[in-house]
Amino acid sequence: MIFRKYRAAWGFAIGAILLFAVAPAALGDFRLTLLAKYLCFAIIAVGIGLAWGRGGMLTLGQGVFFGLGGYAMAMHLKLADAGAGNLPDFMQLYGQLDALPWWWAPFANPVFALAATVLLPMFVALLLGLLIFRRRVRGAYFAILSQALCAAFAILLIGQQGTTGGTNGLTDIQGFFGYDLNDPVNRRTVYFIIAAALLAVLGITWQLMRSRYGELLVAVRDGEERVRFLGYDPATVKLVAYVAAAGMAGLAGALFVPAVGIISPAMIGVVPSIEFVIGVAVGGRASLVGPALGAIAVAWAKTALSERVPSAWTYFEGLLFILPIVFLPGGLASLWGMARRRRPAPAPAPVAAAPKEPAEVAT
Repeated sequence: MIFRKYRAAWGFAIGAILLFAVAPAALGDFRLTLLAKYLCFAIIAVGIGLAWGRGGMLTLGQGVFFGLGGYAMAMHLKLADAGAGNLPDFMQLYGQLDALPWWWAPFANPVFALAATVLLPMFVALLLGLLIFRRRVRGAYFAILSQALCAAFAILLIGQQGTTGGTNGLTDIQGFFGYDLNDPVNRRTVYFIIAAALLAVLGITWQLMRSRYGELLVAVRDGEERVRFLGYDPATVKLVAYVAAAGMAGLAGALFVPAVGIISPAMIGVVPSIEFVIGVAVGGRASLVGPALGAIAVAWAKTALSERVPSAWTYFEGLLFILPIVFLPGGLASLWGMARRRRPAPAPAPVAAAPKEPAEVAT
């Protein structure tokens, strides 16, 4: 009874122990860096779980917000590596610019850059959401539109080679707010920051799901017209979840850059966005922790299988998306509930027989 009451607190405590104690002790520097990258994908997955699992919005374009946060962070780090008054190395290499573009200049300020990694994706999501949800675009049309925006954003980045690095993106990032990323100690610090961010995102999402807004979001998913008849605006309800998911994706992109040292259009296009959704489907989109665990599992499987069967990994990736939908719609998170339902019910306690009344004595 006590465990059920504090189940969420126990879950966060176990997660903190695994992330902050077990993983650093069990994994080497290379594998811990890979896990840091997987945790960034888990942050995106939590936002997708909120928007898709709770709100019914299949977001196939989270790469846009992931890229906005990643490029905002990478621009600041590239300017810091170049030094005051100098151009980033790729601008000097391509030789197309004599001065820093005006829209690069604000990112030299660390406060502005940090705020932009989250607020810029949320602002873009707000504008898109107002246009989309007010026109009652939903279902497959919403999914296709979000994916088209993701493809357009990647193409835009590729076409601006002199200012965004083009196909290569922003590479060879050496420092992170004054700390050398080539130092294993600093890379572990980055891992701990990412792990703490994941737990914070899970905590915020847990509060949203348990709140009255979370119940209203589920009601919009299951019966949008009924919610409208009750006096609520479904567009506003969905917009909040969409903007929150965009902020989480932007945060993940910002943390991905120091963890990996690169951000490029190949990491934010259509294919990565679909892979984010695959991880959520495998883990269980309707749960809190399921999307995060599914994203980590799919990313780990991609790395492991691509090392062993590089030519056949894409087939396994397709199976990872098909099998849960066909045989396990609730994802891996539903296995625990299925196991509990299959447990035999405890036998009822025997009822003690009532004592017999003494027979009346005949007079």
